[in-house]
Amino acid sequence: MSKVLIIGAGGVGGVVTHKCAQAPDVFSEITLASRTLEKCERIRDQIDRPIEVAQLDADNRDEVIALVNRVKPDLIINVALPYQNLSIMDACMETGVDYLDTANYEPPEAVTFSYTWQWPYERPFREKGIMGLLGCGFDPGVTNIFCAYGLKHYFDEIHTIDILDCNAGDHGRFFATNFNPEINIREVTLRAKWYEDGVWQEGPPMTTRWDFDFPEVGSHPTYLMYHEEMECLARNIPGVKTIRFWMHFSDTYINTMNVLQKVGMTRIDPVYYEGNPVIPVRFLKEVLPEPASLAEGYEGKTCIGCLLEGIKDGRTRRIFIYNICSHRKAYEDANSQAVSYTTGVPAMIGAKLMTQKVWRREGVVHPEELDPDPFMEGLNTYGLPWHVEER
Repeated sequence: MSKVLIIGAGGVGGVVTHKCAQAPDVFSEITLASRTLEKCERIRDQIDRPIEVAQLDADNRDEVIALVNRVKPDLIINVALPYQNLSIMDACMETGVDYLDTANYEPPEAVTFSYTWQWPYERPFREKGIMGLLGCGFDPGVTNIFCAYGLKHYFDEIHTIDILDCNAGDHGRFFATNFNPEINIREVTLRAKWYEDGVWQEGPPMTTRWDFDFPEVGSHPTYLMYHEEMECLARNIPGVKTIRFWMHFSDTYINTMNVLQKVGMTRIDPVYYEGNPVIPVRFLKEVLPEPASLAEGYEGKTCIGCLLEGIKDGRTRRIFIYNICSHRKAYEDANSQAVSYTTGVPAMIGAKLMTQKVWRREGVVHPEELDPDPFMEGLNTYGLPWHVEER
């Protein structure tokens, strides 16, 4: 059994805490920390077993070190903002504690998604004898594992990976984001980027459309965009030639986002209002619904999967490996909507495999570099069953 420190008390942090609490034979002690103590207390009060809560400024490396030295966890699950990844990784190096996150580091002053800042931790983590698991949510995370599982069991070589993410649910709001609004808006306004014939290509965001037929939720428009797991999959899946990421957006979402962008509300640089600096996207975040507040009454399902094409026994093969998640069931299980749920459950599974030493490799590592089978078993056990469809 192990002690775990969860940093971040948003929608995903709530799911991680619920799921860790449901596995007392794995996680004997749980501490949940966030800048806003009230968020931790609200999650704590939803859970039957005792958990500790703490206030923490995760941007402050010394504060993180002090909390780690007090709690003495075996593992830190970082589900705070991506801006805080490096300060938490620094604290892990200082204290010798294993690390897991669900999204790559992003500098506040630039819109970019890359593992460039975290890959250099490989050597110091290895020398310290600790493990850093990067991107263990759903996408990235489960999508990486789907590719590894496909390569292990269905293909001799994978040549094309299309990651497809569809939220076909309805939260009843005119415009809301399903995870942190600031991060979501930065992500969808970034230029599209994809890997084709071994070369990175770029284009304008939200312009290349593919109407894809998703199991159970039907045909929906998806748009080509950049997502960080493509960066590590291009390094770690041998022989892959093309990798693309597609996400479903409604016409209302796209039209609203276009207006916000044109009037300057998605800017990340400060403007001055009555002599005070204000970053527009952060102001916008404050007036949009909190993602965790969308959970109750959210109807419909998500479908996220990987369409893989390659060679098996000399013949071309194409499969779609995917998960369907119900917003209502996510709420019943963890007071969550499905987007937070599909990120939080994999983080808990990865943490379980790490603390049980089923997954163990010192240094920094991505999910697709590890044995996919125990993780895939965990998805079926803890609420995210998967399916494989020949296409």
